[in-house]
Amino acid sequence: MMASSSKQELLSTEIVKRGVEDSGPYAGSISFSVKVRRGIPDFLSSVNLKYVKLGYTYFITHGLYFITVPVLVFIFMAEIVGNLTWEEEYWSRYDVLAINSVFVIGFLAIIIYAYLDLIPRSTYLIDFACYRPPSELKITKAEFIELAKKSGNFDDAGIEFQSRVLKHSGIGDESYMPRSVFLPGKNNNTLKEGREEAAMVMFGALDELLANTRVRAKDIKILVVNCSTLNTTPSLAAMVINHYKLRRDIHSFNLGGMGCAAGVVAVDLAKDLLDAHPGSYALVVSTEVVSFTWYNGKDLEMLLPNCFFRMGAAALLLSNRRRDRWRAKYELKQLVRTHKGMDDQSFNCICGKDDSEKKQGLMVNKDLFEVGGEALKANITTLGPLVLPFSEQVRFFVTLLRNKTKPYIPDFKLAFEHVCVLATSKKVLDELQKNLELTEEYMEASRKTLERFGNTSSSSVWYELAYLEANSRIKRGHRICQIAFGSGFKCNSVVWKALKSTVGGKPRKNPWMEEEEEDSA
Repeated sequence: MMASSSKQELLSTEIVKRGVEDSGPYAGSISFSVKVRRGIPDFLSSVNLKYVKLGYTYFITHGLYFITVPVLVFIFMAEIVGNLTWEEEYWSRYDVLAINSVFVIGFLAIIIYAYLDLIPRSTYLIDFACYRPPSELKITKAEFIELAKKSGNFDDAGIEFQSRVLKHSGIGDESYMPRSVFLPGKNNNTLKEGREEAAMVMFGALDELLANTRVRAKDIKILVVNCSTLNTTPSLAAMVINHYKLRRDIHSFNLGGMGCAAGVVAVDLAKDLLDAHPGSYALVVSTEVVSFTWYNGKDLEMLLPNCFFRMGAAALLLSNRRRDRWRAKYELKQLVRTHKGMDDQSFNCICGKDDSEKKQGLMVNKDLFEVGGEALKANITTLGPLVLPFSEQVRFFVTLLRNKTKPYIPDFKLAFEHVCVLATSKKVLDELQKNLELTEEYMEASRKTLERFGNTSSSSVWYELAYLEANSRIKRGHRICQIAFGSGFKCNSVVWKALKSTVGGKPRKNPWMEEEEEDSA
């Protein structure tokens, strides 16, 4: 009984007026139909304590070191100073003071050097860049449907379905798409077209980033590229190395098949590599190749990605060199990854497959909302102890100890000044806003990005941060939380702290600048 009631909560109904019946026993009568839809579960009404425990485990593991080391240093210093300040009969008072000073200064220098060397270095985001394709690749919703009809690759049901989805997608008339996907009689795009699209968006973002940061290619020791659907030989990472003539001993990684959440995974990998190679630069490139997400078939579940995915890429320059703090824009504070792949329902909700005609595409299961909501609940519950104010955590535990049926849900708006949620679709953003109780101000960057650029997959959260910068919303000390979802099923979040304010004008070459402004800049 409990199981059935919890399942019913995930469903929403809608009564739709169909019109007047033309024939049959009910001719002349008005008919209605009931549509049942799955929604995101109300994950703020319940808390899984194992994820709360996991969050505090992260906190204790990272915080205990910074508490114990200063205490041990103080004990050792007190012991040595106490031993050195005894006056010997052969030494004058000033000789003892001089020796004490030398020993204390030397010991402090050793301790400080060792302490700084052992402390995990902060990871800094020096700068990032988002690529804006040329104007001739802009596409309106009406043009999308017209080109799809002319291609002859879709039947009437497929055209009607894509038209209906686009109408309610939240995407505007200025997103970008390669025209090669609309060529008549094509089953799948070629590797040549995929490489050309990848080169356009990746090199466009990297050219801008390297020009802004003035970092030399030989100084980059780590490269991480993520693209879910296009995995070529040589890899996309090898394409970047070849194009920019990066160093021979570079540590390069190419992440594939990890979906829209791969951008945060790439940042996490780059951070770990920087910890292993301190004093280095890491380059991260996040993109998706629309040519290889495109589907020319009749399976409606596989037509959804056609309606949402658009061209885009983001490039980041990370460093853990302490002297780079002065010029970095952001400091990485927390990163939490949640993977639900052990559950079959989660594992199968988004996957690539062949349809009955052997045409390849991405299948999006109807369970996506339920799976995504559960993954988000697990992720933010783990993230909470790392970011929430102490007062909110106390209130949570007090209500929990009182055995209330519905525990106090902390206000996550107190932990962040800005939230960048992956711009997937209008319906997903509406559900997330309702469940997380976020204001329109918090959702503005995600909604504007979806409208202007569409779903650019893993790079989407960077277009959102660029929007906040372009509108002078970022101030020194602000905390920004980026949340991304991906196949597997994954929900990943990363928290950045702003080291600079963007008040006082738009940054150079921001993707939100108009073409005229960009030319004048």
